[in-house]
Amino acid sequence: MNIEILKMFCLVVDEGSISQAARLSFVSQPAVTRQIHQLENYYGTMLFDRSEGKLLITETGKMLYPFAKTIIHDLNRSKEVILQLKGEYNANLRVGASLTIGEYLLPNLLGRFKKQKPEIKVTLTIKNTPGVLEDLSNDVIDLALVEGIVENNNFMVEKFAEDELVLVCPTDHPLRDRTEIDVEELANERMIWRESISGTRLIVENALREYGVLDKIESYMEISSTQAIKSAVEAGLGISILSRLTVARELEQGLLCEMKITGIDIKRNLWLVKKTQRFNRLGVSSFVEFIL
Repeated sequence: MNIEILKMFCLVVDEGSISQAARLSFVSQPAVTRQIHQLENYYGTMLFDRSEGKLLITETGKMLYPFAKTIIHDLNRSKEVILQLKGEYNANLRVGASLTIGEYLLPNLLGRFKKQKPEIKVTLTIKNTPGVLEDLSNDVIDLALVEGIVENNNFMVEKFAEDELVLVCPTDHPLRDRTEIDVEELANERMIWRESISGTRLIVENALREYGVLDKIESYMEISSTQAIKSAVEAGLGISILSRLTVARELEQGLLCEMKITGIDIKRNLWLVKKTQRFNRLGVSSFVEFIL
């Protein structure tokens, strides 16, 4: 069994196309087709269904795919571990972060980390929490930093920081001079939310649901960008509950006002998430030690 054939099989599955896999591998389509046929002959079964003019993976192919990915991953990791022990490994770090952490917290952290470890090449991917965790599952990234709820028991999850969610309003809001407002008063306001799968929104909704006011609040607008929400609040379109990390500059510059909600203190943990590995990459170990 040639490991390159398994790599090609996985690439065809990932791309959903033999022609695309050929293009990315800089080989001809017939060469890719031959490799797939060799793999099918080895297992004695069809891995793709080509009967309707489309390339569809069969149930057998679906069963083989995770095994093939694991074999390839373990082979690559074995090479990395040996090179690392020989001192010949170029350390790299692939970090995935949810939007708030990636845009407002990580740039400063990574800058400080690179000053300590300039030899480590860092790649940062920013997505919403489900997207980042999916990348971690698929080994697209080495570790994830998220503020949302992590429900996958196969991950190692560790708190690395804490964040506060605060109610912000425009500077000309009628309640701007109040030191606090009652949670029931939120029902009279137009709330601007992040998208429904946002980790920030889920935490806010859970907190407001506990106080029985979530269903009373008018969901005036839903925006997938924190920066756009801040602009909308500043323009007087409504109010929002956002991470203090994201609004610290606007509050300091007087572009937004913060209002306390009586008796409610919404805080959340920021999580460092990893997969269980027999050997950690040098870059991963260094960054985990730094951030914790």
